[in-house]
Amino acid sequence: MNEDLILELLSSNLLYLLGALLLIIIILKGIRIVPQSQKFVVERFGRLHSVLGPGINFIVPFLDAVRHKISILERQLPNASQDAITKDNVLVQIDTSVFYRILEPEKTVYRIRDVDGAIATTVAGIVRAEIGKMDLDEVQANRAQLIGQIQASVETAVDDWGIEVTRAEILDVNLDQATRDAMLQQLNAERARRAQVTEAEGQKRAVELAADAELYAAEQAAKARRVQAQAEAYATQVVAKAIREHGIEAAQYQVALKQVEALNALGNGDGKQTIVLPAHAMEAFGDAFKLLKGRL
Repeated sequence: MNEDLILELLSSNLLYLLGALLLIIIILKGIRIVPQSQKFVVERFGRLHSVLGPGINFIVPFLDAVRHKISILERQLPNASQDAITKDNVLVQIDTSVFYRILEPEKTVYRIRDVDGAIATTVAGIVRAEIGKMDLDEVQANRAQLIGQIQASVETAVDDWGIEVTRAEILDVNLDQATRDAMLQQLNAERARRAQVTEAEGQKRAVELAADAELYAAEQAAKARRVQAQAEAYATQVVAKAIREHGIEAAQYQVALKQVEALNALGNGDGKQTIVLPAHAMEAFGDAFKLLKGRL
């Protein structure tokens, strides 16, 4: 009797334990903790049911199952190189790099199998198409504009996959050797042309400066002659005024000054010259000295 009671109690306790264990399993199965950097795709009976965001989430145990755990961190595709032909028929090799992240995992997992490969193929086609619209000089000079066009086109192409292209970069634009040689020749020719232009401009400037210098010298000479003429005119006016006010005496006084100045010039020689003067000239000098002495 006691043994049956013990067995019955053990059986009931075991059932309770099994029930508690089952409840714990159900609770654990129904709770999903999603990391901040991920999203979980939940299926029910093989079909998309929901997408779980970061934090604590609840699902129906045994009916719902997490099939895909998708990272939403930004990703970088491996650097890729593709050949392209510019509008002016130059073969170039473009090195590109693309960054993206998944925004809608339900689109990504059900619409595309190889995300990286699909994006790389799309980028290659878009790069070739955009390069074909531009000349080589435009590709080199407008790289930022080209990057913007490529990024916009890639974003439009991958929008159905739930992907956001965060950045697209053109790392390098490589040319074949023949094109490099041609560009080097063109560069050297341009440098030679600039050197010739610079030399010609220098010569032109030198001629202009020489002409300016001659013009300045002529202007200064003209000013000097003008000043001299003004001084002579002033002296003439003074003499004329003196003659007008003092009559013949002022004229004789001026003549006497000139005679004395001439005699002094003759006397300042080296002492070897011989001066022969007529008698009436000596009388004139005497008169001049008397006149000067009288003035003094």
